Amino acid sequence: MDSAPPSYKGHRYPVEIIAHCVWLYHRFPLSFREVEELMLQRGAVVSHETVRRWCAKFGQAYADGLRRRRPRPGDKWHLDEVFVKINGVRQYLWRAVDKDGNVLDILIQSRRNAKAAKRFLAKLMKKQQRVPRVMVTDKLRSYGTAHRELMPSVEHRSHKGLNNRAENSHQPTRQRERAMKGFRSVGAAQRFLAAFSGISPHFRPRRHLMTAPGYRAEMTIRFAIWDQVTGAAGQPAAA
Repeated sequence: MDSAPPSYKGHRYPVEIIAHCVWLYHRFPLSFREVEELMLQRGAVVSHETVRRWCAKFGQAYADGLRRRRPRPGDKWHLDEVFVKINGVRQYLWRAVDKDGNVLDILIQSRRNAKAAKRFLAKLMKKQQRVPRVMVTDKLRSYGTAHRELMPSVEHRSHKGLNNRAENSHQPTRQRERAMKGFRSVGAAQRFLAAFSGISPHFRPRRHLMTAPGYRAEMTIRFAIWDQVTGAAGQPAAA
């Protein structure tokens, strides 16, 4: 069931300005100051600090709204983990996607062992409220331990060549990581990537499989869904 858009009570800027800033920041590798500049070109005077607060307040709400409107995820889950440097310290970003590349969940942890794998799987199952038919991972043995303890009835395929779907899903994160010159804290990285993984893929259909008219039609639908999620649908255009 679709939920109501977030409340904008107390905000003096119209909904479409707030939603557009959040879209710009999560869709393109832009800084808050670059979003500020783009909005100024459109005649909207918004400070980069205001953009930052909007992204922090509304980003996750928008991402959750988009996820609720997505079709039910497939029953084949791909799991993978990559290292990220956060304030100079190596951490591991765990990610699960379905067969279509839709992000199911992410989690940043300091370890890449069985305990970390079990924690991520438990979080993933709690969020999805089910188990998959097939779980595909790379050759990391920690997945095998977590699989045997948490979902032994699920088929587990462990092969690096089968997991390109999850590995490819890390590419937008790497792009943002470079643009942001790294993440400053685990908490900030977790919050940003949780929202980013819900918003960015919504505007990244598999364009190489579409004709140009088909792509434009698909994007029109996705922008309409975005307007519904943010509450901008039916609002008058900003000057």
